[in-house]
Amino acid sequence: MSPGELVKGLKHHFGDAVVPVQETPDLVVEIPGERLLEVAVYLRDTPGYHFNFLVFITAVDRVDFLEVVYGLRSLEEKHSLILKVKTTATAPAVPSVTSVWPAADWDERETFDLFGVLFTGHPNLKRILLPDDWEGHPLLKSYPVNKRPVLEV
Repeated sequence: MSPGELVKGLKHHFGDAVVPVQETPDLVVEIPGERLLEVAVYLRDTPGYHFNFLVFITAVDRVDFLEVVYGLRSLEEKHSLILKVKTTATAPAVPSVTSVWPAADWDERETFDLFGVLFTGHPNLKRILLPDDWEGHPLLKSYPVNKRPVLEV
């Protein structure tokens, strides 16, 4: 299925909730956070889509908002998709997709740890890289530079 056909099918099913951002080199679509679980289940379970492999989850700090970015792959159909969900910069939160792709567990914890994104419904959302008493989220652009750890080699 071509990127254009993937988008057409998603727009047919979800309407204006799916906003295509780019088709090449990777297909990128933006969806609202409140539709994330519905779209994720559709992408995983629908023949022709079958996005059964979650490659990564990360975030991008755009200062005014955060984007949570999901890299998806269909091992059977041999196509890829990047999903983007915008959330607020002051209280970033999106639903957890661990119920759809169990591999999301550690990526969601890492994104929470480094960017402060709250993944609602996550079974064990706690820091994974930084100590439990660490204050703040060091990959946010608002994080003070003088608080970043200095690594001694």
